[in-house]
Amino acid sequence: MTFTAIDFETAIGHHPCSVGLVTVENGVITDEYVTLIKPPNNLYSPYTIQVHGIHPRDTANAKTFSQLFPEIQRRLQGKVVVAHNESFDRNVLSKSMALYNLDYNCLNIAAKWECTVKIYKAKGLKPTKLSDCCREMNITLNHHEALSDARACAQLYLLK
Repeated sequence: MTFTAIDFETAIGHHPCSVGLVTVENGVITDEYVTLIKPPNNLYSPYTIQVHGIHPRDTANAKTFSQLFPEIQRRLQGKVVVAHNESFDRNVLSKSMALYNLDYNCLNIAAKWECTVKIYKAKGLKPTKLSDCCREMNITLNHHEALSDARACAQLYLLK
């Protein structure tokens, strides 16, 4: 079981304001990374601020996605990637890369990622929000904090 779990928090649309990455090697968490990301023009939706509590003041001096991409790439390249609701996080990554003219193919990752929503839905769990899955599986979660969400996703995938 070697993979990287990822979770993005977004400011508006597909523009990330935080990312959490958890690397698992042979079933053991070996690395965790979290950072704030300055979205384009540092714009936020009031709704997303309510969800995750990250404000424009928090990212005013943060690096942009393109500045942080080498660190993200290092943790994702050639890995099996896991996310809770993978289409959301995959979309954020691919659209952010496109915005900065970064080639998604350079990551050498699968077109579709492993998805803990689909895995736990197939097991009959309802509902399958991250918080519900974590409650059911006794996993600690500080929901909508990127590193906590990525870590919980990794733990869910290990328990699948």
